[in-house]
Amino acid sequence: MSTKKKVLLMGKSGAGKTSMRSIIFANFIARDTRRLGATFDVEYSHVRFLGNLVLNLWDCGGQESFMENYFTSQRDNIFRNVEVLIYVFDVESRELEKDLNYYQSCLEAILQFSRNAKVFCLIHKMDLIQGDHQERIFAEREANLHQLSKPMGCTCFATSIWDETLYKAWSAIVYQLIPNIQQVESSLSKFVELIEADEILLFEKATFLVICHCERKPHNDVQRFEKISNIIKQFKLSCSKVTACFNSIEVSNSMFAAYIESFTPNSFIMVIMSDPDISSAATLINIRNARKHFEQLENLPPGRQFDAPQKPESGFAYGLR
Repeated sequence: MSTKKKVLLMGKSGAGKTSMRSIIFANFIARDTRRLGATFDVEYSHVRFLGNLVLNLWDCGGQESFMENYFTSQRDNIFRNVEVLIYVFDVESRELEKDLNYYQSCLEAILQFSRNAKVFCLIHKMDLIQGDHQERIFAEREANLHQLSKPMGCTCFATSIWDETLYKAWSAIVYQLIPNIQQVESSLSKFVELIEADEILLFEKATFLVICHCERKPHNDVQRFEKISNIIKQFKLSCSKVTACFNSIEVSNSMFAAYIESFTPNSFIMVIMSDPDISSAATLINIRNARKHFEQLENLPPGRQFDAPQKPESGFAYGLR
């Protein structure tokens, strides 16, 4: 049985809502979003995400007439049963005060109809701000939004369609919606230890958003996950243009080996290895043998506990070299 999660995507017209949705969920590249038209009223889309989870995404047009209707005649329909509110602010907006007033109206409606909803604010189009001013401007906007969002609270991200920040924000948002994510993380943590990997990541198959990760060795690049998401998503699009199907990649040098494999029906896995004594064949066998366990986790009903199989029953090829 599917678990549906209602996600509201709101913000003034021209803030970039539809562009980011198209990049994440419709395989657009950034330059192609220029031909997208404005959203009128509400555009609905259902995105299947990790088996049982279905994102019921409401992209709400930001023209003033529509915004006013959302808070009056459509108030109940728009704001009831919301799991997540994503409010997008254009960082260069010349009507910041009006934008903030609309945001506060959204929060009042959310408090009335969906008080347990999580709130995310995306300070968007940050690429238009000079690099040496970006951090300061984002910090000022974030502090202001935290104050305005009381008592609900909000999580803020600086985003742009032209870099990996968009993937970072949406990965964090979707993470909050995934059922049984703690059990997936627990199993991934055991798996990374058992196969002696440096790091393992799980990506959602269609969007290549990062679901979760586990590492045994620290890495200096804190944005590496989003960079990988962006690179692989672009590579998948290139494959589709020549009617090729992307299924796996193996990259290795004298320092490490990286394996990206189709894992479950709804995910890809990336495994980083640096131990030269562990062969490529052994790692691929371990990935193959772990699939069944993670497939069961994906299809587990929300709230139900799953006892991870222990060695030796799990089927993982532990320590195979």
